[in-house]
Amino acid sequence: MTTIWRRAALGGLAALGLAVTAQAQTQPRNQITIMREIDSDRYDPHRSTALAGGEVIQTLSDTLVSMDFDMRTIRPGLAERWEVSPDGKTYTFHLRSGVTFCDGKPFTAEDVVYSINRWIGRTTPRVVSPVAWRAGPVKEVRATGPLTVEYELTEPFGELLSQLSQYFGVIVDRATVERLGDNFGVQGFNGTGPYCWGSWTPRSELVTTRHPTYRWGPPVLQNQGPAHVERIVWRVIPEAAARVAAIQAGQADITQYIPEAFWDAMRRVPTIRFSTQENYFWDVFMGFKVDKPVVNDPVIRRAAHMAVDRTGLVRAVWSGHALAARNIVNPNTLDYDAQSDAMVPNYDPAAARRMLDEAGWRMGSDGIRVKDGQRASFVMFGITNLNNQRSAEIIQQGLRQVGIEMRVQLFDATVAWGRLATQEFDAYILSYPYISTTDALSLYWHSRNRPSPNRMNWNDPETDAWLEEARRGTDPARRAEVTALIQRRLAEQAPWLTLARTQLGVFSTQRVDGVRAHGLYGIGIYRGLDLRVVR
Repeated sequence: MTTIWRRAALGGLAALGLAVTAQAQTQPRNQITIMREIDSDRYDPHRSTALAGGEVIQTLSDTLVSMDFDMRTIRPGLAERWEVSPDGKTYTFHLRSGVTFCDGKPFTAEDVVYSINRWIGRTTPRVVSPVAWRAGPVKEVRATGPLTVEYELTEPFGELLSQLSQYFGVIVDRATVERLGDNFGVQGFNGTGPYCWGSWTPRSELVTTRHPTYRWGPPVLQNQGPAHVERIVWRVIPEAAARVAAIQAGQADITQYIPEAFWDAMRRVPTIRFSTQENYFWDVFMGFKVDKPVVNDPVIRRAAHMAVDRTGLVRAVWSGHALAARNIVNPNTLDYDAQSDAMVPNYDPAAARRMLDEAGWRMGSDGIRVKDGQRASFVMFGITNLNNQRSAEIIQQGLRQVGIEMRVQLFDATVAWGRLATQEFDAYILSYPYISTTDALSLYWHSRNRPSPNRMNWNDPETDAWLEEARRGTDPARRAEVTALIQRRLAEQAPWLTLARTQLGVFSTQRVDGVRAHGLYGIGIYRGLDLRVVR
């Protein structure tokens, strides 16, 4: 199947070649086109968790702190320095002077207070961010001077600075938010970033323009501003073959959305450059709603683990440029628990069939198992893209071989997030980034995160207690102990089938320079300040 698909895609390249070359010659001199596979549902940092949203938002505004390329070291951002109280509950941020929003309005401490409060749902009208927990257990955020902010927590939160470096923590302009209401991030945006909102045509392209007075970029980049590039076009091209053709022909300049089947060939093209990030954690998984019929049975969930050949799936879908996954988190993350790996069921369809038989799931005349009048059939939702389509097909085939039916419904990204916030499905396929074990587990497994992003409806008091202890813990040994307990609980109950640990690859043409893969929240191009047109 992989070979047939690759041949079809390469055939598409030949057909597209002449057309895209002609279009590439008309691109303005100081414009860069960044190519994407899907669009975001909106560009509001407090209402979207999509990578497609984050990769643009983090160029439109800034965070208090920035993340270095090692994905561990915190550097200054809008805050040039900070102190932490001895009890770990109060952070005092000293902000840069001379910072302005795109409309020229001066940036002050009050903008930080408003943005954090909006993130955590303390503004009117109230915004409910699915990742408000990333801001920590906030007691109060207050301005103690024009450029000084005190960020007080109810208890220590060891990952606060790391979380504040992510795009959810960007600073937004209150007046613009209130003027646009629900259309903030749809019809406009006003931030302090190196680029400013231009226009958005959903599912087609978003245009940003250089913030001419910007001079406060993070020290992890060579250029602190203004940006070298006058205009960035974030163009959506859903078809894989068209993306490959466009980057080869120069119709687009940069993309992190080249199918892995083409990586080896593309890296041999002398006019194409490649950048990767070794410190990158982005996993693909299938989650089960543990309170829905059929998938509420741990036997069904464990059988799914045993029915899916994850090594073969990675080879077929990612052409080997990913790692087959077992445990809930990457072995290279802080506080990974090796014992939980051994608890995850191996690929063994014969054993899966025996286990289902013993649990009373009897094979029906149509090849689908039945127990107490309930067919072993469930619905899986996901976002329409090539990897999800092909993964779903392989999972579907593996499950069918052990007598489980999975019905697949994939949606365009502009509507998929809304569908994934409902209770209309039994399982879903998705991918996500994280920076540590505590970060990964906190995102999905606390009961208060139901129904999104805890789409599994996982509701376990012990998991909640362990998560809370891990997040506030100052003893590394105890944090590792409690996160290990969570990993083992999840390995035993199998509410999540981890499929692959992906790699980040950013391709660019020789027309541009300054392309270096970053990886924070899966974002390939960080801020865009170092990008430069050289041809």
